[in-house]
Amino acid sequence: MSELRFGIIGCGVIGRLQARVLTSYPPLAGRARLVAVASSSRDSAGARQAAAETGCESTDVASLLARDDIDAVSVCTPSGLHAELGRAALAAGKHVMVEKPIDVSVRAADQLIEAARQTDRVLAVMSQRRFDPASRVVRDALEAGELGTPTSASVEVPLWHGRSYYASDGWRGTLALDGGGALINQGVHSLDLVQWLLGPVVEVTAHTALLGHTGIGVEDVVTAGLRHASGALTSLLATTAAFPGRTTRLAVHGDRGSAVIDNDELVYFHAADAETDTLAETRTLAEGASGAGNQADLRRPAAAAQVRDSCGLLRGPHGEQLLDFCDAVADGRPPAVDGPAGREALRTALAVYEAARTGAAVRVDRAAGENPPLMRTVPSPVPSPAGRWRGELFAAPGRR
Repeated sequence: MSELRFGIIGCGVIGRLQARVLTSYPPLAGRARLVAVASSSRDSAGARQAAAETGCESTDVASLLARDDIDAVSVCTPSGLHAELGRAALAAGKHVMVEKPIDVSVRAADQLIEAARQTDRVLAVMSQRRFDPASRVVRDALEAGELGTPTSASVEVPLWHGRSYYASDGWRGTLALDGGGALINQGVHSLDLVQWLLGPVVEVTAHTALLGHTGIGVEDVVTAGLRHASGALTSLLATTAAFPGRTTRLAVHGDRGSAVIDNDELVYFHAADAETDTLAETRTLAEGASGAGNQADLRRPAAAAQVRDSCGLLRGPHGEQLLDFCDAVADGRPPAVDGPAGREALRTALAVYEAARTGAAVRVDRAAGENPPLMRTVPSPVPSPAGRWRGELFAAPGRR
């Protein structure tokens, strides 16, 4: 297969991670090559750092999009710029991968999806947790019926982001470019993953609050109840106000088994044995109550140890999704996580926000596609930087 030549727009934590994955993940050797990176803001220090670290070129957005030696662009900018930059890349003839979420409004997402259709280019949304080995084990078990009828799940994203995190970039904690807070930024990967495992969410109830931070206009705590189309129920907590921060955890339960993924690792798995695990056996019930009968060691794939990047995330899942993207381009097929899949996660997140704002249960298919102010009683002293960022996107360095 031919080598796909990449450019990256946006060189924050995730953009630099993708740059390292593209240049160091072994299965991508000969399949992908990083040509250039560009910053989406006035400060190009991140682009220069990424270029120096990976041996590619540092340039500006307009120049990157105009290059004929770049086949695909990965958009790793503030969320509210994903669709705008993605459409520009598609118009330039590039295939596009955008970071999560696909954007901060359904309208913007739809425009991006339509642009990909019209240009006949591949569009993917980074949702790397679907590519975690642990997630694949649980998905395979659910599809094989080993956990029985899925009944419930719990999602915990208990993180801590101090003042320095929100102060590090003017767009963080703003509705215009962040789209929200702990849910749409930090929790959206888990929201996508639980729907990939248990099926689409059809109705939500929720609460949001801003309790651990000042000077931002979005939530730092969200709790939600999700009802899936299958009838299964999920409880969700996402927060950036849980000092000192703990690992993300997802538990899936069925009437014949359960599985727990913690920090991207399969830490618990139990599927009932048809001959010995029956509801009539008191011993089995006691074991289940104490969490015994852990079969995780038997279920973990016999693969090389997962390598964590300096930012704390696993490199392998990002690499595997980028490899799937390369295959999709080469084979002329949709990627594993395409635009409509990214739209589904966004739509569910916006339904959670609407439920929190109105205090009512909200059907996802009837939720507003835009995100009005999340908490009307919490004003944001941070002015929206959206206009400033957008005005700089395509300016050559000498004109900024």
